[in-house]
Amino acid sequence: MKSTFVLSITLFAVLPLSAQTAQTAAPASTATEPCPPPKQVERMQARLQDWAQLDRYRTANAELQPPAPGVNRVVFYGDSITDFWNRRVDFFPGKPYIDRGISGQTTPQMLVRFQQDVVHLHPAVVVILAGTNDIAGNTGPSTPEMIEDNFKSMTAIAKQNGIKVVISSITPAFAYPWKPGAKPADEIRALNEWLKDFCQRDGDVYLDYYDSMADAEGGMKPGLSSDGVHPTAKGYSIMGPLADKAIAEALHQ
Repeated sequence: MKSTFVLSITLFAVLPLSAQTAQTAAPASTATEPCPPPKQVERMQARLQDWAQLDRYRTANAELQPPAPGVNRVVFYGDSITDFWNRRVDFFPGKPYIDRGISGQTTPQMLVRFQQDVVHLHPAVVVILAGTNDIAGNTGPSTPEMIEDNFKSMTAIAKQNGIKVVISSITPAFAYPWKPGAKPADEIRALNEWLKDFCQRDGDVYLDYYDSMADAEGGMKPGLSSDGVHPTAKGYSIMGPLADKAIAEALHQ
């Protein structure tokens, strides 16, 4: 017994510290975290490889012919509210308008793809609708100054390339279905005030969807949204004529 005890002590003394710790530590739990579904893992990996989702419209852009002489192409640029427009209603039939919205995007993502999905398409006008996902924190916390800087940058790039700019108000939202507890109404109002003032100072056209769609609490009026954020066909029927009017104003500047 004595020799066995001495041997055990000797072996412990020469083991690496990590091995000693492992021997003296409590047994590790055998429980494992559940793995996400394969499709979710695939989406996560794709997002890491292409954070701004430049691949979304790359093929469509390559296949798009330059606008014919005298044709004033318009790019609608934004997040899901723009992305879903041509799914919920017929997207401006007969007009040279192109939808380049991507669901969930924030202004920093949109700034990254602005050259590819706006400038390279040679539009006469770009209609920018963004900001609500920044307020929701989709790609991390954003201060108002950060959001404002991204609008300034997109506008400056457009103007350097001879593109007229229409900046849309953020559409109303009292809550975000994907972010329980968020109360964005006041932040949306404040950012819309800044956007309106910026357009006046910068010589851009301010497209006000908000006043026609908001209720007294800053949410969507009944029937205009499917979930309090994304417009229904009725909501887009209000937005369409307002957009057309703003585009005409921009073209005549």
